[in-house]
Amino acid sequence: MHRFQRLSTSFLLSGRFGRQRDPMEGAALEPRRGGQTVRFKAQGPARQCGGSKRYSTAEATVESRGNGEVRERTLTMETLNPNVKAVEYAVRGPIVIKAVELERGLQDGMKQPFAEVIKANIGDAHAMGQQPITFLRQVVALCTCPELLDSPSFPEDAKQRARRILQACGGKSLGSYSASQGVDCIRKDIATYVEQRDQGVSCNWDNVYLTTGASDGIMSILKLLVSGQGPSRTGVMIPIPQYPLYSAAISELEAVQVNYYLDEDHCWALDVNELHRAFHEAKHYCNPKVLCIINPGNPTGQVQSRKCIEDVLHFAFEEKLFVMADEVYQDNIYSSDCQFHSFKKVLYEMGPEYFKNVELASFHSTSKGYTGECGFRGGYMEVINMDPEVKAQLIKLLSVRLCPPVSGQAAMDIIVNPPQPGEPSFLQFHKEKTSVLSTLAEKAKLTESILNTIPGIKCNPVQGAMYAFPRIFIPPQAVGEAKMLGMPPDMMYCLRLLEDTGICIVPGSGFGQREGTFHFRMTILPTTEKLKLLLEKLAAFHIKFLQKYTALGEPSDKSPSGQAKAHHP
Repeated sequence: MHRFQRLSTSFLLSGRFGRQRDPMEGAALEPRRGGQTVRFKAQGPARQCGGSKRYSTAEATVESRGNGEVRERTLTMETLNPNVKAVEYAVRGPIVIKAVELERGLQDGMKQPFAEVIKANIGDAHAMGQQPITFLRQVVALCTCPELLDSPSFPEDAKQRARRILQACGGKSLGSYSASQGVDCIRKDIATYVEQRDQGVSCNWDNVYLTTGASDGIMSILKLLVSGQGPSRTGVMIPIPQYPLYSAAISELEAVQVNYYLDEDHCWALDVNELHRAFHEAKHYCNPKVLCIINPGNPTGQVQSRKCIEDVLHFAFEEKLFVMADEVYQDNIYSSDCQFHSFKKVLYEMGPEYFKNVELASFHSTSKGYTGECGFRGGYMEVINMDPEVKAQLIKLLSVRLCPPVSGQAAMDIIVNPPQPGEPSFLQFHKEKTSVLSTLAEKAKLTESILNTIPGIKCNPVQGAMYAFPRIFIPPQAVGEAKMLGMPPDMMYCLRLLEDTGICIVPGSGFGQREGTFHFRMTILPTTEKLKLLLEKLAAFHIKFLQKYTALGEPSDKSPSGQAKAHHP
């Protein structure tokens, strides 16, 4: 118990140093070294300047301080921007920090009840063993080292794309800045891709902006939207469960988070009645004017139907909401009953009254899909129906960060402009893409089916994205113990799982969940063999966890809903 108490409280503790008064006016003090304080003392003649002394050189002398105090720091937890303190990001939170500690301990020879740490906390495909798409890496390599353009080892279609990208770069170098909106030819390729994806719906490349991953675009749009004070402060509607980027950005910008709950009993569907409830309740304390949708869902893995998207857009039209559509998993569809529908295409099909009025920003990324190129930090957003004057302000805001990584822009170009039938690289590219997506589909089904055989765990179908978000039953005695330790019950569950098995997953409390329910998020990205091992270890741990606390008086046939049921909820 004590190890969990130390972990839960360590993230709440902060120190404050007392102010040290120095009898020597004008002397500067550095932090204590080995129980001593370093004083910078004048050497050489002093010069008078405005009534104060200036010294030409300085030497360090050391004076012992019995009380060991140092000068109070300018930046402390008390003076830190409170909006930063409010930011939380569960997928890289305290459990992951603990996992890194355990991993380093194993490397140093420390004994643990497991041989390795399996990180299933984040959608980092390559870290989980997925191999890069050859064509994408070839083009980026050619852009990075143009001398390779003369090598016979690279196919001609890769060279053609690299030459085109380099021709559009300053000095024909990937190392030059691009325009703040991105390289023009890449923006045009994205517009062509969007038109093909949406079966002919027009896309103006001037509405396309390259970004440093989708996160950068999401943050930029939110910065434009957040304004007001008190009851007029901007409210941002986000799904619960949500990807913690949204709650973190809302905290950082000091906006107002407005939760609408997805329907877990109906495969995490989005109910428009819930949108109405959340919107009208929020109007009492803020100005809700942004609606965020994640489709396919993260962490919930659902794919919204076309009818659902139409209902959402009608609601946004009626309530004059700016829609932010996070569509980074649009290639990750696993269920044969599901199909990806872009918000833009559905909006177009609803007619010109909707298509010409609803303000919509949609986002895509290199990090997910079948490429999984997280490290390139490539992405784009398409923004439609934005006021032209506001659009100028967006460009100004983007110019502050100069430009997204040009290598990431090049990677994004290959995703939207892959090899076509008849080109030299098409067969290999198609084989690699199909292999990645079919393997993910198999692992999605495997994860769902195994989780649903474990007593006290219920998992909805993993229709898309890269995650399972099962509901878990945690006995009241365990809930009480977690409260004593000062942490959410599913946090304690995940910490115990990590320390007993080496499996790193993220508690549902980091994503939001209905009161009284508990979940965790895990990726389906580990190799099939490692995923099976993970699920076997998880099943064994969960049964032991239930047995430990049911031995204290709880029935053993509890389901995740808290109702007594059979072992297969």
